[in-house]
Amino acid sequence: MKKTLFISFILSLGLHYSYAQEYKSTWESIDSRPIPEWFSEAKFGIFIHWGLYSVPAWAPTNGPVYEKYSEWYWARQNPSDKPFPAFTDFHNKMYGEKTGYTDFVSGFKAEMFDPAKWAEIFKQSGAKYIVLTSKHHDGFALWPSEQAWNWNSEEVGPHRDLAGDLSEAIKQSGMHMGFYYSLYEWYNPLYKKDLPKYVSDHMIPQMKDLVNRYQPDIVWTDGEWELTSDQWKSTDFLAWLYNESPVKNTVVVNDRWGKETRGKHGGIYTTEYDLVGDLAADRVKPGHPWEECRGIGGSFGYNRNENLENYETSESLIRILIDKVSMGGNLLLNVGPTADGRIPVIMQQRLKDIGDWLSVNGDAIYGTHAWKYTAKEKKKEQTIFFTAKGDDLYVIITRWQNQPIKIEGVSKTDAVNMLGFNRKINYTVSKNNITIHLPEVSPADNLSSYAWVFKVTGGAK
Repeated sequence: MKKTLFISFILSLGLHYSYAQEYKSTWESIDSRPIPEWFSEAKFGIFIHWGLYSVPAWAPTNGPVYEKYSEWYWARQNPSDKPFPAFTDFHNKMYGEKTGYTDFVSGFKAEMFDPAKWAEIFKQSGAKYIVLTSKHHDGFALWPSEQAWNWNSEEVGPHRDLAGDLSEAIKQSGMHMGFYYSLYEWYNPLYKKDLPKYVSDHMIPQMKDLVNRYQPDIVWTDGEWELTSDQWKSTDFLAWLYNESPVKNTVVVNDRWGKETRGKHGGIYTTEYDLVGDLAADRVKPGHPWEECRGIGGSFGYNRNENLENYETSESLIRILIDKVSMGGNLLLNVGPTADGRIPVIMQQRLKDIGDWLSVNGDAIYGTHAWKYTAKEKKKEQTIFFTAKGDDLYVIITRWQNQPIKIEGVSKTDAVNMLGFNRKINYTVSKNNITIHLPEVSPADNLSSYAWVFKVTGGAK
């Protein structure tokens, strides 16, 4: 009896220690922290790029990916930052050479910003979490940051705590709220002249204020590529975040903490517009949570220069979501609001279509993981995808076909059903294969558009 009590006591100590683990300011310790389970369950989030760049709201629509980013408007005109003539030509023509980027603050009024309406739109899309640009590379803060004195949305422009108002609305709607934060600032004099002081007196206090003030579920950093994580003191901040902050048990972070950290350190691994090589493929590692971020169009910030052909169709966006989730990842889909605080109608329409599809087929997305037989090599014209949840397998097809679907790796099943379809689905199982016979359908069946899901109960074993 005494021995049993002693063992129970020792086990309880171990459990307590595991729960109250103290993380050290080293990557080995920081990387040992499990990523909160809610993130891997969520699968779909909304990115929001909104700031002074939403006033000129312009970028080219052709060329390399990074040249299409309207949020880089200021830097693209600076001679020391490899300027792009197209940006300078547009600026001089529209605003004149004497107009500076900082002058745009008078046009960033957000007078039509309705955080409750935004939350409603995002909720309807089926998104489970939101990430707002609290501060982009220009240094303009969307909250009353003391470190961004006279360069924040309460002191100038909208004269409003945009981050706080949206955070409250999102949380009231039952979604997770997070913030993007740029480590560096293009033209902050302190960053240019005294880097250690910028980090210790500006950047870290500003990030801690953001966390303490709004208690976000995500801290999504960027702008890390000029310096190492040691120079940014990233592990110092993360140790505070994991040990002392009010969100230490729930917060998720990404991998952008120094020029050497992407795909190696931090939290979730991130890809961007399906970039390849070291920036993407190497980060998609089995079992490690990751996330693809991209816009509905070619830019993150709102770009007035984009036309219909520059936007992904609803069908394409749903396919992108399916593709990423089938590989074990999440999709963080960006919207770029206008300077007056509206989400462009075309973006609202795309989000609604995604939400309508998820309302029928969400069981094949939320809370799933990559199936063990999912191929690592993605086919260009792939039309069949797989996800798994517990013992169940979900077969997602993005093109309706007349011939049966034959799947290797399934030796038995208790039932096959089509989500949103109430009639019987015929199937046969032979050895290690299952063949699903697609039903005859008509417009009266009112099937969901763009992609269709078959649930193979017990098929993921």
